[in-house]
Amino acid sequence: MKFDKNGMDEESQRQESKRKERLAKEIVTDFERRREERRKVENGWKLNMNFLSGNQYCDVSPFGEVLDEESTFYWQSKRAFNHIAPLVDSRVAKLMGRKPVLKVRAFSDEEGDLKAAKLATGILQYVGERIRLNDTLARGTVWSETCGSVFYKIAWNDVGGRQVAVDENGEPLYEGEVEVTVAPPFEIFPDRLGVESLEEIGSVIHAQAMDVDAIYAKFGVRVDGEDLQDSSVCGYSEPKAGKEILSAGYSKAPVLNSAILIERYTKGTKENREGRLEIVAGGKLLYEGPLPYVNGERGERSFPFVKQDCMRLPGAFFGSSIVDRLIPVQRAYNAVRNRKHEYLNRISMGIVAVEDGSVDVDELATEGLPPGKVLVYRQGGKAPEMMDCGDFPSEFEREEEWLEKEFSLVSGGSDLSQNSTPARVTSATGLQLLLSQDDSRLAATLESFEGAIKEIGRQVLRLYRQFAGTARLMTLTGENKKTQVYYFNAAEIVGKDILFDCEEQDTSLEKRETLLKLFEAGLLSDDDGKISKENKNKILEAFGYGTYESARDISALHIAKAGEENLTLKSEDVEADEYDDHNLHIEEHVRYLLSSEFKACKKQEEIKKKFMAHIQKHKDMQKQGE
Repeated sequence: MKFDKNGMDEESQRQESKRKERLAKEIVTDFERRREERRKVENGWKLNMNFLSGNQYCDVSPFGEVLDEESTFYWQSKRAFNHIAPLVDSRVAKLMGRKPVLKVRAFSDEEGDLKAAKLATGILQYVGERIRLNDTLARGTVWSETCGSVFYKIAWNDVGGRQVAVDENGEPLYEGEVEVTVAPPFEIFPDRLGVESLEEIGSVIHAQAMDVDAIYAKFGVRVDGEDLQDSSVCGYSEPKAGKEILSAGYSKAPVLNSAILIERYTKGTKENREGRLEIVAGGKLLYEGPLPYVNGERGERSFPFVKQDCMRLPGAFFGSSIVDRLIPVQRAYNAVRNRKHEYLNRISMGIVAVEDGSVDVDELATEGLPPGKVLVYRQGGKAPEMMDCGDFPSEFEREEEWLEKEFSLVSGGSDLSQNSTPARVTSATGLQLLLSQDDSRLAATLESFEGAIKEIGRQVLRLYRQFAGTARLMTLTGENKKTQVYYFNAAEIVGKDILFDCEEQDTSLEKRETLLKLFEAGLLSDDDGKISKENKNKILEAFGYGTYESARDISALHIAKAGEENLTLKSEDVEADEYDDHNLHIEEHVRYLLSSEFKACKKQEEIKKKFMAHIQKHKDMQKQGE
């Protein structure tokens, strides 16, 4: 009897092969069911993408296909006057203009909490720069504004990061890195569409088109490739932020020599707390096992996805887009502008009435009535004449003006966000009210956007805690703008009970105005009416001149030196230097003695004596200097 490498005999091997075939078939069937249930929602996304790209004479047919609309008459104009693209562009720019920065807040001013928060903040900033998180958020926000929802997939890439060694075969080994990618709504299939969040569903499928060679390189299984035509998974072109947004659109081009990679994530239950991940492509089971990441709120394994909505809908998993609301207004606007141009053409070109047989009609239709034309008509016949088309109706102007206002009303933007010089508003107070109204109209979208960023930060820290290892290298920028190399242990990273602040990277004009008012009121000065060096540097940094004083200010260096002395004093005595800023050093040493980190030390009395002796040396030197 033959046995394989897992110790299974031939009969067990056949049974296992049949089980995998049944499981793969069940997963494919489940995927097809979910895709059919989501078909109507998906057709709306296709329509939105067409309108965003400027193809605005189309609609969804009763059979679920996006088809071009035909003209009622051959001469009717079908030009698109795209107001949707700049409105979406404006909303995306306003959201991304905040340049969010994740900062972890300490629960208290204890030294241990402050260090843990600083480490977590440093990791998030370090990872954000390396993986270009802001670019990923910009792409995801365009998807959210276009289709209503977008998903971010947070995974651990084993071949990411720096190369740290070489294995016995000469292959490079890497330290690994977090990977955050955009998963468009076309690729996400929940088990229920009637819930509003990822936490409420039991399983989710992530399906994407992948080249068969890439599948073989990743899973070691060869599957049959085909030219995929199904747009629900692979046949779209990604919308892009900025000026390139006009090129976004729905593409029907096939994806060659590929297969649909189906990843089904199932949430853990009482019977199976680790959940389940099953991967199928080409009808073959490529992988099955527990959920790979310990990324849940209470240390459990959960979905590696974060959801961001443009506008939430009650009782719906996928959100609503601003494009959904703008399509009826855009249709009406296109109709008014085209009918207006047709009327103007009719007035300028004229309509000629001729008696049958009096002129050469073919010549008249071809050449028209150019200036200086000699028009010959039959003797005794009636001369051709121009018909009176009447005056231009004022209803066109009123309707066009109203529709332009309705674009602003429906999109939630003011004149200030669309025009550099808003009409009817000239005072500074009025402009500020418009800015406040813009922020209030975007409040729900901003809340979802910032919530997604915070959840991405939580999952990034949890993956680092799971995979970073015992000695991870990271470069951080200190308070004195000096880059430092930092080694940390995964166990040092806070994995639970973390609080986030989502701040703007650049200080806004409103914040600068507030700082000026505080300065004028004297609230930033001490009792002597002077501004401390620390406050001075912070004010200059807020106005974009952070390097002006920080190059000469050495207080941060003294504080950093005192912190290093705190670590050394735990094991040995440290001499004070004459050039130390004794007040700052004494302050930092006393702060450590009052911290919870010192209270947790085993040899408190011994360490306390070293600190007190060191503090006394600072005081003695301070007296000698006086």
